[in-house]
Amino acid sequence: MTSRAAIAAAAERIAGYVRRTPVLRLGSADLGLGRPLALKLELLQHAGSFKPRGAFNRLLAAPRPRGGVIAASGGNHGAAVAFAARTLGIAAEVFVPVPTPAVKADRIARYGARVVRDGASYAEALRACRSRREETGALEIHAYDDSDVIAGQGTVGREFEADAPELTHVLVAVGGGGLIGGVAAWYAGSAQVIGVEPEACPALHEARRAGRPVPVAVGGLAADSLGARQVGELVFPIAAAHVAASLLVPDAAIRAAQRVLWDRLRVLAEPGGATALAALLSGAFTAPADARVGVLVCGANADPATLSAEVT
Repeated sequence: MTSRAAIAAAAERIAGYVRRTPVLRLGSADLGLGRPLALKLELLQHAGSFKPRGAFNRLLAAPRPRGGVIAASGGNHGAAVAFAARTLGIAAEVFVPVPTPAVKADRIARYGARVVRDGASYAEALRACRSRREETGALEIHAYDDSDVIAGQGTVGREFEADAPELTHVLVAVGGGGLIGGVAAWYAGSAQVIGVEPEACPALHEARRAGRPVPVAVGGLAADSLGARQVGELVFPIAAAHVAASLLVPDAAIRAAQRVLWDRLRVLAEPGGATALAALLSGAFTAPADARVGVLVCGANADPATLSAEVT
């Protein structure tokens, strides 16, 4: 499993390429929760999500790829790969599902990558990506199931612990599991790491019930960022050892959390970025009275106009 040593090495490797994102400390009345809260604003990272940490670590840990880099993504990972590749002077090609929001596909293209829309889901885009990789010999950067990517994402947890050492519970949104895998590997039981998923994207929840990664149906508001059909094979052992609980929240709670972040804090989060907070605001997670709670707000690639849209 990914170790604290591997995460510390990743932090040293990617220093200078990623931002140390701030922690916003809120008082008991700020969100009406009756308790203080610490938000790790990872949505202020380059490319609008935590993903550049893993992308840079994968690229910097590998020999420079002659055939460039290639990735499949629902959007945020692709933007991170494109950003990291441009920064390091490497050509990039990114496969995204056809339904990927324009705001995400356009960002990938603006970072200089070739964008290919293929398939109705991340899984189908990944198959097309791997077929193309066989033709070009490019270095693949998997969105979550790669040890260098997991270690890179774990640097978020390392920073959060350093800046908010009092935390007893840390809530993390889950898609394929690279973020929670890295964060849980860093804390390794020193704080309870809680996974939060949309009801329509329950990859980790179902894996924990089955005792192994299993395929799930994917849909809903946050599918473009959290819509993995199966939690990562490398992620699951970390989650089994170090994730204290896995919670599900409905799309309506996710949209409500987006609106609270914007209305109260003027923080614009995408649905996936607001999912962890949704567990706290909706009551899906009830912390012990003496708990010190932290939440990762992990993605900002949203169209502001969608905040007013109702969830059906």
